[in-house]
Amino acid sequence: MTPLITLADINAAAARIAGQVDRTPFLHSATLSEVTGADIWLKFENLQFTASFKQRGALNRLLGLTEDERARGVIAVSAGNHAQGIAYHAGKLGIPATIVMPTSTPAIKANRTRDFGAEVILTGRDFAEATAAIPALVEERGLTFIHPYDDDVVIAGQGTVGLEMLTDQPDLDVLVVAIGGGGLISGIAVAARGLAPGIEIVGVQSERFPGMAHHFGHWPVPAGPGVSIAEGIAVIEPGRRTRDYVGTHVDRIEVVSEALIENAIALLLQIEKTLVEGAGAAGLAAVLAQPERYRGRKVGLVLCGGNIDNRLLTAILQRQLAREGRLIRLRADLSDQAGALASVCAEIGALSGNINAVTHDRAFGEIAARSARVEFEIEVPEPEAAERILARLGELGLNPSRF
Repeated sequence: MTPLITLADINAAAARIAGQVDRTPFLHSATLSEVTGADIWLKFENLQFTASFKQRGALNRLLGLTEDERARGVIAVSAGNHAQGIAYHAGKLGIPATIVMPTSTPAIKANRTRDFGAEVILTGRDFAEATAAIPALVEERGLTFIHPYDDDVVIAGQGTVGLEMLTDQPDLDVLVVAIGGGGLISGIAVAARGLAPGIEIVGVQSERFPGMAHHFGHWPVPAGPGVSIAEGIAVIEPGRRTRDYVGTHVDRIEVVSEALIENAIALLLQIEKTLVEGAGAAGLAAVLAQPERYRGRKVGLVLCGGNIDNRLLTAILQRQLAREGRLIRLRADLSDQAGALASVCAEIGALSGNINAVTHDRAFGEIAARSARVEFEIEVPEPEAAERILARLGELGLNPSRF
């Protein structure tokens, strides 16, 4: 096996990219600590200019190019964050950049990559299919391929995240880091083993893309085609080089549900007032999934990215309200006469229900003539309000039910 990079390589990367990449805050969260029972510290990589840690490795790699390689240009494949890191810093360095992205990439990421001056080619349904287009483009255009994670120089750049975390808080007990291809956790793990050899290092993957966990026998089901709310770590096949780092340095890999990732996104927005994408919330999701593993320990989490589509964020927040019992749907049977609907709406409003939508049906289903079935979507301040609304509509003989 080719020797792995060391702490010295990460220190060199830190010196190389200093002043060109933000040294993001690493802050304590009193509320999340109370919620989880752990001592939670958050590394705000979502506050980078490109809203992701990826620009660290991208810049470190670009700075190592020869003059000839710079002149011919670079190419990368990415679901978005690596693309933006390459495009942004290549633009600043005057290096032509071509970015290949899956067609499923959120528009916000593709558009921002173009805004940085890169050529964007959308092809393939996922990362693997997009990657398949790279060799022909490299051959045709003479470009230098910069891999998003299977590159020691990129890994060294990503490791500066861990360097900063352990410089700020050297007594951390555990680091919890999202894994897609594995570049971030590889770099952080090298830094951590160099600075705090006894620290526990935990990787996190989505249950829909548990490729690294499956490879090491931590999860029985392999990754397969599909979609994930955490598209930044939606990698079917983990990196070959990063497997060496994970196998050497990482203690275990947790696999979390999509629902828990959604919950973590909502909590970070509500509690920390910070916006993260699915990959950025994966670490918190792992702590929420198994709080007993982290209780009483000082835990470092990396909010690794903040690029999330507005429509997806809206859906997540609505689904979170539904899970909390604060957004409900119910149906009731009304007499089909003037004022009946207005009367029911008034009853709902009097019990603190805010009606978002109403569907009024006179014709379909098992409805008696001169009757109507009405379906409501209602937002309530707390779950108990929903029960009060159901009870009141029952008292009025409207046969209410939730659905």
